[in-house]
Amino acid sequence: MLPDADALPEILLDLAVPHEDIDTLVRGHRTVTADASALRLLQECVEDLVRDMGEIAAPGARGGVPFGARVAEGPREMGSLFAVYVFVAALPHTRAYHRERGVPADVGRHTLADLGRAMAIHRRRHGGGGLTDPRWLTRHFRGELYQLGRLQFERARLGPRTGLALAAAGVDAGPGTRCLNLHVPGFRGPLSPSACDRSLARARRFFAAHFPHERYRFAACHSWLLDPQLRSRLSPDSNIVRFQERFRSVLVDPEPSDTTPVRFVFGDPDLPVAGLPRRTPVERAVGDHLREGGHWHMGHGWFPLWPASGRARGGVARPHSVG
Repeated sequence: MLPDADALPEILLDLAVPHEDIDTLVRGHRTVTADASALRLLQECVEDLVRDMGEIAAPGARGGVPFGARVAEGPREMGSLFAVYVFVAALPHTRAYHRERGVPADVGRHTLADLGRAMAIHRRRHGGGGLTDPRWLTRHFRGELYQLGRLQFERARLGPRTGLALAAAGVDAGPGTRCLNLHVPGFRGPLSPSACDRSLARARRFFAAHFPHERYRFAACHSWLLDPQLRSRLSPDSNIVRFQERFRSVLVDPEPSDTTPVRFVFGDPDLPVAGLPRRTPVERAVGDHLREGGHWHMGHGWFPLWPASGRARGGVARPHSVG
């Protein structure tokens, strides 16, 4: 199930795993393959991960032990690195699904490189190898999420709150309606309007070509980036404010989520607020707001994925080129 130790480094490099972690993972290969219980757990985790590959589960529909808790049962000395072996072992299944859907090789490669990005984020915060949230990466390895330029797009369905808000606004949609959830990964440069425009145009072509049986009419986002308070802290032409302007707001969570922007902007949600750096406009906005006694909240928004003038018959555009 696992590739041999000699083949492992090239596979890890393809997944953008940080160079500092490769030797550790190669050494740990022996620990996994020599331990019958670890191998059995690895196989069970892979089977759970790739079961119903490509299917979109309704929110909260997947039962059983959560993936993150399952991989945490691996050899204690490995910590969260055990999850990396699970993703490596699942890789042939993911690539087979990509081939079945005709996903271009570069899209698959850039999508799965989020494994390395997640490990880099863990190292920045903790100073060593690991994965803070292995569950997040199940979307990538199950064929649910794709990196298309600046943004990531997850094949999903509207949740209860967003779906009911759209229905109340007179939109022909409701809970369970297909949508593309937008995610904004780090280490990808500015969130510029032009980069977002190119990413959205690419997504329209990509999903029409590779998932033609699924109709995606809406894009949705659930993020601290949609907290309207950012508008009073940033200039009107800032990338974040311009990003917010794309969305029709559904609601803003009443409960605070202060550690979320601290984690994404500064790399560690546990950093003391008083000492947060003020090097960039976003750092100043997030830190100053908290220092003044304010709170940050998760915002939820949506917009039509297909401009009225850009729709083909039946709501699906027919692209000339893909990728």
